[in-house]
Amino acid sequence: MRVHTKDTQGNLTPELALEILKEGNGRFVNNIKAHRNLLEQVNETSSGQFPFAAVLSCIDSRTSAELIFDLGLGDIFSIRIAGNILNEDILGSMEFACKIAGSKLIVVLGHTKCGAIEGACNNIELGHVTTLLNKIKPAINAETKTDDNRTGENKIFVKNVTENNVFITVKNIKEQSILLAEMERINQIKIVGGLYDLDTGHVTFYE
Repeated sequence: MRVHTKDTQGNLTPELALEILKEGNGRFVNNIKAHRNLLEQVNETSSGQFPFAAVLSCIDSRTSAELIFDLGLGDIFSIRIAGNILNEDILGSMEFACKIAGSKLIVVLGHTKCGAIEGACNNIELGHVTTLLNKIKPAINAETKTDDNRTGENKIFVKNVTENNVFITVKNIKEQSILLAEMERINQIKIVGGLYDLDTGHVTFYE
């Protein structure tokens, strides 16, 4: 499989970009990898890159977007931070990816059994971790289904908070970036959420 060029990137619609990720995750789940010569891709991307998507995911060592979506070098901008939270620098990176580098899709990818989500649910306070986990608190406050045991030990509560965190981050991207919101409005890009299941390898997209 060859790397994306300016032409192939330019001809992609946001919908097709999302379909590429879905197909790649299907291959990953079924342990069928697309054939790639990575050394050849190193040479092909040495003079430029044309990623078709930007994926904001967690730093969890089990959630590499390139592997989950069976991708090669130069395919995506991979943005990773604990809890897949949003800040100004990440927002600027997304604007760079889409407005300057031509990416057609932004994915906010949460995952099950997320340590950052569990830590926020347990009100952990530890150095700069506290500041990071505070950004997840709106997702906890938005979880109104659970009355008892609202802690990281409650798997259903944690999953609900994880989904809320994805939804809120997608919403914040659109509200905090006039540039990206306008690009989505005129269908130059698509901004979606997703959840990676650590048990199955499957990604569920929230479109």
